Amino acid sequence: MDRPATAHPATARDIILEIVRNMREGLEPLHYSTLPPAIFHVYLHPDDMERLRGILPRIVEEARRALDAELDTLNRASITEKLKLSRRSDPKIVVPEGGWQIRILENTDDDAAPGDLMISSELALPAKGEFGSGSMTKRIATRRMGGVESTKQTYDAAPAPSAPAPAAGTFAVIEYDDQTGRKSYQMAKDEIVVGRGGRDYWTDIKLETLPDVSREHFRLRRDPASGQFFLKDLSRLGTTINGEKAPSSIEFEGSEKRDRNLEAPVPARARIGLAGVVFLEFRSTANG
Repeated sequence: MDRPATAHPATARDIILEIVRNMREGLEPLHYSTLPPAIFHVYLHPDDMERLRGILPRIVEEARRALDAELDTLNRASITEKLKLSRRSDPKIVVPEGGWQIRILENTDDDAAPGDLMISSELALPAKGEFGSGSMTKRIATRRMGGVESTKQTYDAAPAPSAPAPAAGTFAVIEYDDQTGRKSYQMAKDEIVVGRGGRDYWTDIKLETLPDVSREHFRLRRDPASGQFFLKDLSRLGTTINGEKAPSSIEFEGSEKRDRNLEAPVPARARIGLAGVVFLEFRSTANG
């Protein structure tokens, strides 16, 4: 798939305007108020990140001011509509209780280009008790790639009930939450690949999550002779096993990478963390 040519690297103003656009795209009207997303993760190409690193705190500060100003503008427009009495205006947009939380991070995707901007924001929605459903998280992903803007919204429901008992021939059960909800995977072969996947990246467990998680984040291998499991970390931002950092098997030299074939043993029960963003609950079925 051809991608648009990027006209110029991302500027500080580009970043602020894209954060404001993401907020507008993510507004959620209730009956008496309208909620905006509160948590923003901004992903920049490494070249843009390096060039802007010295002013990142200033960008965050001015982005918060720009979000406040945009809310004022939108709310004033709402009041104007109310005075027209032609229709009921949208409820007033309220500032998040904890304020605007903005993090600017490096985009580790191999296909990212200078000038590309990706923002993932989150909005916690209240539980709808009258329908018997739990709380949900609304996620808004906006992209500006080669000057072309796009938006995607998803809703992440509360965790589902526990998964059924593993089928015969299952070596391990892996449970996790990503942006599409609660999942369970039954490992029935001796090696699997876990990550975000992509056109050129096969994964057995394909995670719908932030770019902090690499497209091919780690491999999990079972030794048929001993039944012991081993993890090979292939990511840029790391993998943990029960809170302990696994050794990286990949050595990066610029755009090149070399696999050193390093593995870490995985206990029969383990909590595996991917870049501190997604956590997998691993359980070997060898001991039930």
